[in-house]
Amino acid sequence: MAYSHQSDGTGPLASYAPAAALDTLKRYFGYSSFRPGQERMVSAILSGSDALGVMPTGAGKSICYQVPALMLPGLTLVVSPLVSLMADQVRALKAAGARPSYLNSTLTPAQQNTVLKRASEGWYQIMYVAPERLADPRFLAFARAAAEPGGIGIPLVAVDEAHCVSQWGQDFRPSYLEIASFVAALPQRPVLAAFTATATERVRADISTMLGLRAPQTVTTGFDRPNLYFEVQELGDKAKVAWVRDYVRSHAQESGIVYCATRKKVDELAQDLMHELAPLGVRVGHYHAGLSIEERRVNQEGFITDTIPVIVATNAFGMGIDKPNVRYVIHLNAPESIEAYYQEAGRAGRDGDPAGCVLLWNGADFNLRRRLIDRDPGDVELDEGQREQAKRNRFRLLSQMEGYCRTTDCLRAYILRYFGEDGRAREGASPAPAVLRKGESAAQASAVARKEEAGPASAAARKAEGTSLPPVAARGCGNCSNCLTPLEVDDVTEAARAIMRFVSRHPGRFGKALIADVLHGANTERIRSLRLDGDPEYGKLAELPIARARDTVEQLIGSRYLIVSMGQYPVIGMGDLGLAVLNSSEEFTFSIKRRKRGRAGSERARRAVDLLRDEAALDSKPRVGDDAELFERLRALRRELAEWRDVPPYIVCSDKTLRGLCRQRPATREDLLEVSGIGERKADEFGEAFLKAISEFEDEHRG
Repeated sequence: MAYSHQSDGTGPLASYAPAAALDTLKRYFGYSSFRPGQERMVSAILSGSDALGVMPTGAGKSICYQVPALMLPGLTLVVSPLVSLMADQVRALKAAGARPSYLNSTLTPAQQNTVLKRASEGWYQIMYVAPERLADPRFLAFARAAAEPGGIGIPLVAVDEAHCVSQWGQDFRPSYLEIASFVAALPQRPVLAAFTATATERVRADISTMLGLRAPQTVTTGFDRPNLYFEVQELGDKAKVAWVRDYVRSHAQESGIVYCATRKKVDELAQDLMHELAPLGVRVGHYHAGLSIEERRVNQEGFITDTIPVIVATNAFGMGIDKPNVRYVIHLNAPESIEAYYQEAGRAGRDGDPAGCVLLWNGADFNLRRRLIDRDPGDVELDEGQREQAKRNRFRLLSQMEGYCRTTDCLRAYILRYFGEDGRAREGASPAPAVLRKGESAAQASAVARKEEAGPASAAARKAEGTSLPPVAARGCGNCSNCLTPLEVDDVTEAARAIMRFVSRHPGRFGKALIADVLHGANTERIRSLRLDGDPEYGKLAELPIARARDTVEQLIGSRYLIVSMGQYPVIGMGDLGLAVLNSSEEFTFSIKRRKRGRAGSERARRAVDLLRDEAALDSKPRVGDDAELFERLRALRRELAEWRDVPPYIVCSDKTLRGLCRQRPATREDLLEVSGIGERKADEFGEAFLKAISEFEDEHRG
């Protein structure tokens, strides 16, 4: 088979046939069909086209480059910033019968020499490397030699976490800017494929431009994760801890992550939960950058192998960990951006089973975030102008996050609109608050915000990309706390007018709390010293509860009638919409929603046994014994096999595959290969043990 490096549409595999990709998928991974979007990405790559895949966590991005890598001659390079992902993926690929490798700083110089030598001899099909590695002269020399005519060939360079190339994303890494130069330096250009789980339209455009993608086939499968339940609760600090303690105790047999904003809070909460769960025999781990390398390794491996089901961590934990059976992710504090939140929350339910994502927040979270952003000197590799732009972008992202916490609309729809999936993204939804810089007018701030949010792709363009619109109707998703909680609608038109009149007289001078206090008629020394007790709007909202007055200010900011400055101590100014209201005689109404007392109960993730019985009810096939009992027996066997192989249990097979074994009750190797998730290598290695366990179980229950 002739191999061509040229990304001109003629393809690395001129004779590519979809059946060959399906055969590779089945042989190595045990799946008989691709998930949505995967086949289009695989087809584009194997046909020689550059590709951009925007797929949520758990959608199977890695399959999109692993299947081509296992079909193409030569060595596929996968650029990833995540060391833990490299080891995890290599381990899983080896278990599937592939020939993978990785090259990173965890290897000794001697080990790195061995990997490069073997790679040049054609030992490997796929190699994971960090973006910084591409600038290493020795590695570049290796890659150039491999890509020369007569070399082993580099047919594909896959870039994971591709949003890191964009300053508009939440995780910009300057090293990603060198990827395009590395590809350009190769004697023959490989196909270039980029993948990300979280990217707005603006970031997608940056990925394509800055990586140098050539007319890429773009697949956006949709950000919606229907199996995830979203919940937001505003609680005081002590109430947060009590809530987490109760939740984790009631889900003691499930695997979960609790994220905290600081190392100190991680240590405190982990100790609290350890004390709470010790009588139940449940171990709790913790993870942050202040721990030793050995402590972090032990806790991470314990979590992956299910010996430590609960882990409390900062956002340093979780990148690249492909653990499928995480049943909940709780945030004790608000993250800095929607991208960061969705990436972290998305670590729940990667197996497709129901899982919960709960965000606990209060105003102090955002005060802390603003303070951290203000104090951060920025990336030393950027010039002063770029650092200022990066800081402004972080404040913009934080404003979006605060909007998510405060919205009373569907939480899922808010996230999907943020990523530009819904054509109504800027109609009938709370857009991002505009951020006012010193010396900038309200009109300028609003214009900049609109420009920053606007992406290059129209609804028609998204359709052409193959975007799947979210299945979220206007009435809500039915699987988030806002949609499951009764709401009351309050008309606060007069309060909104009074607030805007006050701000118009004092633009960019006062913060939200002081504005609400003045209009409520508070008698404080600061209000008196500023002589605000003589303002015409002083006390106009005396009959309105102070919390409602503050909420009205927040809602006006969220709807862009008001704008907020960036910085640790933000002040409020007038937005375009607010100025239009005050300068017009047209009718204006403004209402806010609030939750009724007595919140709807959270939709908890169902346990595997419940899912098993639901699935069994749909299958009329007669079976001997209870599926749930067999499931527990097979799960114990999986743990033994994993310990024997020194791998995490999910490397052997997923919970979903175990449920398939319980339902289908295979008796032969051929039957076993019909179970989703069992490929030829796993059938060879683990099949006999599973078949024996099923046979013994049925013999016991026939009696």
